[in-house]
Amino acid sequence: MTDSQIRARGVCDPLVLAAVNKVPRHLFVPDGMRGSAYADEPLPIGQGQTISQPYIVAYMTEALGLKGGERVLEVGTGSGYQTAVLAEIVREVWTVEIVESLSLQARSVLDSLGYANIRYRVGDGSEGWPESAPFDAVMVTAAAAKMPESLEGQLGPGGRMIVPVGTYLQELFLVRREEKGLTRERLLAVRFVPLVKAS
Repeated sequence: MTDSQIRARGVCDPLVLAAVNKVPRHLFVPDGMRGSAYADEPLPIGQGQTISQPYIVAYMTEALGLKGGERVLEVGTGSGYQTAVLAEIVREVWTVEIVESLSLQARSVLDSLGYANIRYRVGDGSEGWPESAPFDAVMVTAAAAKMPESLEGQLGPGGRMIVPVGTYLQELFLVRREEKGLTRERLLAVRFVPLVKAS
C-alpha cells in the first residue's frame, strides 16, 4: 500500500511514509471490511462516517509539515486511523469526536496498540479544544461548510491547519499562521463526510 498508493503518487515525507507503513489499518475498519482495508478507497465505519483512503490520509499528514515535536489537534477521531498516523509522528495528539461510540471504539483500538500520547474528547469538534490551545497543527477530517475560524484561532505562531471546506463541492485548504497573519491555500478537490456540529 505504501509504495503503490502513496509513494507512487508523490508523498515523500519519510516520517509520513514510516507512519502509514507501521499502523495496521485493518484494525481500524469493521470486521466485515477487513479484506478491503488496504484498498485505496474510503470505507464506512458506521454512524454515517468513513475511514479516509490511505493516500488522502498520507497527503493531508504530509501537508502539515510535521517534524516530530508538535502538539496537534485532530477534529474528527472517526476510526482512529488518522489519529494513529499522527501519534506515530508527533509529541501529542488531542482528538475530538462528536459520536461517543466512535470515540470509544477508536480509543479501545489505539489503547490496545500502546499509544500513550493521545488525549480524547467527546464533543463538538468545530469548537476545537480552546483551553489547550494554541496548537502547532490542526487536522480536520470532515468537511466544514465554511472555513472554521474558531479552529484557525487555535493555531499557534507558524502553525498549519489542513481542512476540507464546502458542502457538495469541497476543496482541501492549507491554512498557515504567519507573521503577517493567516494565509489560505487551495490544494485539491476532495469528498468528505460533513463536519457534524452539536445541535
